[in-house]
Amino acid sequence: MQPMRFSLSLNSGHGPTVEAVELAVLAEETGLDCVWYCQDLFQRDVWVFLTAAAARTKKIDLGTGIVTPYTVNPAELAMHAATIDEFSSGRVRLGISVGAVEFLRWVGIRARRPLSAMRESVEIIRRLLRGERVEHEGRVFKGWTKDAYMRFQPARPQIPIYLGAQSRRMLELTGEIADGGLPLLFPPEYIEDVLRYISRGAERAGRSLDDLDIVGCIWFSMAQDSEAAMDALRSLVSYYGPHLAPEMIGKIGLSPEDFDPIKESLRNRDYERAKKLVNEEMARLAVFGTPDECVERIEELVKKGLSHVRFGPPLGPDPKETIRLIGEEIIPHFTE
Repeated sequence: MQPMRFSLSLNSGHGPTVEAVELAVLAEETGLDCVWYCQDLFQRDVWVFLTAAAARTKKIDLGTGIVTPYTVNPAELAMHAATIDEFSSGRVRLGISVGAVEFLRWVGIRARRPLSAMRESVEIIRRLLRGERVEHEGRVFKGWTKDAYMRFQPARPQIPIYLGAQSRRMLELTGEIADGGLPLLFPPEYIEDVLRYISRGAERAGRSLDDLDIVGCIWFSMAQDSEAAMDALRSLVSYYGPHLAPEMIGKIGLSPEDFDPIKESLRNRDYERAKKLVNEEMARLAVFGTPDECVERIEELVKKGLSHVRFGPPLGPDPKETIRLIGEEIIPHFTE
């Protein structure tokens, strides 16, 4: 069993980049291992955030959670990652994934052959970081010539690459080719399926789960007032909940049809009604409540084999207070 690790996940909803960077600084002071930033279409940019966070911190790792090769070519992903890794003295963790296919359709992008796209992207990025010339003719990325190589030497020839995944086949691919995984645990009860699928892929490659850093990505909202913690979740659950896979939400008895009223409200741009339609059952897609309630639910994840938890948005009604409580109540409970 690997030692427990804890990460923080931020997104555009945590405010202007200056404010989000302050949260990253606080995360480092609190003892968190890594801060990840979510790259969502038409939201604030992950690379700007990571650069700013690297300038203000000294030891906390910095991750993309996630970027997609469907909007940014693997060549540029390698360039971004290598440059920030150089600037941060080797602290970058590159999380890549397909992304939300419905959001990609907003700009006319179809996520064709997602498994091939991820497999090829990981191979291309690794070869570029090693300084190789990448002649590549794949199913998704084609026409790469011997002139495709880095014109500067990356600080590290290997940057850990994590796959973001929720489907069985993508989780198996994570176990097969990635350095780590960023499985979405919406709800946390999905962890048993996640570890089983990743383990299956790892076995095919002659590896085990201990060879990977599996970062369980949970929605998290904590406050001394449990009702306030739930209320902070409403916007996020109403926005992303309708897009979650049936096999995930089914773990807590939900079905896609349960979100139909929310979808209708969103189509009508009645965002306040959509938030009000989020009930306590839907809120259980996240870990939320008082510190004691959150500890109890995280304990279930640890018992099932998870050794790295990523506290994701919204964090709570007061993210700074939540990060402080993580350092005082959560981390000591699992590490001392």
